[in-house]
Amino acid sequence: MGKPTGFLEFERLTEAAEPATSRVKHYHEFVSHLSPDEAKTQAARCMDCGIPFCNNGCPVNNIIPDWNDLVYRGKAREALAVLHSTNNFPDFTGRICPAPCEAACTLNINAGAVGIKSIEHFIVDQGWENGWIVPQPAAVKTGKRVAIVGGGPAGLAAAQQLARAGHAVVVFEKNERVGGLLRYGIPDFKFDKSHIDRRVAQMEAEGVEFRTGRPVGGDAANAIPVADLVAEFDAIVLSGGAEKPRDLPVPGRELGGVHFAMEFLAQQNRVVAGAAVPGQILATGKKVVVIGGGDTGSDCVGTSNRQGAASVVQLELMPQPPESENKPLTWPYWPLKMRTSSSHEEGCQREFAVGTQEILGKDGRVKALRVARIEMVGGVPTPIAGSEFVIEADLVLLAMGFVSPVKNGLLEELGVALDARGAVRATTEGADAYATSVPKVFAAGDMRRGQSLVVWAIREGRQCAREVDAFLMGSSTLPR
Repeated sequence: MGKPTGFLEFERLTEAAEPATSRVKHYHEFVSHLSPDEAKTQAARCMDCGIPFCNNGCPVNNIIPDWNDLVYRGKAREALAVLHSTNNFPDFTGRICPAPCEAACTLNINAGAVGIKSIEHFIVDQGWENGWIVPQPAAVKTGKRVAIVGGGPAGLAAAQQLARAGHAVVVFEKNERVGGLLRYGIPDFKFDKSHIDRRVAQMEAEGVEFRTGRPVGGDAANAIPVADLVAEFDAIVLSGGAEKPRDLPVPGRELGGVHFAMEFLAQQNRVVAGAAVPGQILATGKKVVVIGGGDTGSDCVGTSNRQGAASVVQLELMPQPPESENKPLTWPYWPLKMRTSSSHEEGCQREFAVGTQEILGKDGRVKALRVARIEMVGGVPTPIAGSEFVIEADLVLLAMGFVSPVKNGLLEELGVALDARGAVRATTEGADAYATSVPKVFAAGDMRRGQSLVVWAIREGRQCAREVDAFLMGSSTLPR
């Protein structure tokens, strides 16, 4: 568990990042992983705390103290093996996970948490740089065929686990390339798409087949009939996203220049990848207002600044949180506190406890927002009388989260039961874990749990794979 006195000797070190003034001029990643010496020092801070709350704070239950100790002892390759034992894609989570493990770190009670995410980032990058990450094809094939519908992190994790168990796996993805929101939502400056591509190459070498550019179900001309999958495969995993965005039902919503965040972000990601996007939504020279204070809103801020926005304002309905949490009250749980992202550092005016009352326009296009200060009354956000003001806007981006999977024919044709939120109904425990109401059809990730983190998607994909393997073979040796 690192050096016994390391947490007393060494301070937490943040990964180096390119200055905001220069990084806003490009779409490349700008955070550097730790050097071997830095990683060793940071791993030395992992204390012998007795009960490693970080393990349970991490949705995939990473065995964090073990790989911290291995890094401290200069055994990065062994650390990588431990890391991969619980997480198929630490190169994803080491870059974009918000690190709930660090919130749960025992050292976080009264000091800076161990830099778990930065150490994970170091370990997996060492793996790629040294050629330690290689395909792991199954030695024996089972003859069973599994269809994975949705090529995001949940689907990819399930596909890799099932292929390594010996099943013939086909991933169906409606977009031209797999990755889900990793590819078409998260900006390249936070997550370069080459990380997906090399994992896809690894999985293809392990026997996974990818069929892209065609939706499953629905009435599109190139849609794959649901009945074909039911007839051809021994099991089906539904691992699409919760892509239906939360809308803003206020007067003026129909005006030109008001867009959902994912329209804006996905277009820019396609442009960075070299695709032509006719009529691209651009923030260049515009007064941008982002409605929604979460990660998606932050991504809109960073992208707007890179496109050359005249100004960026971000609105959040909830009150401004405290600068730091009440640790005795919240530890080891995820705390409510003020979070300033790298995109905020690049330039953004943030307004808290503000609700949009009306979108104002001229000649069919947005020109301003009429907003009001908000107070919570009985748990309900309520406008404060006389607090209204106007914010000029040429482009409004709605980044208020997602509510459910999109109903595009797949779920209806399969006939799977849905929960009250519109997600696919399936439990995560017991004999029927991850099974839907339809025989041999399973569900995992955002399609089952609703909008969530990449690390939760990987967890559910892995756990679902074990249940599918047990369903097909009678038992499973895959980890849960």
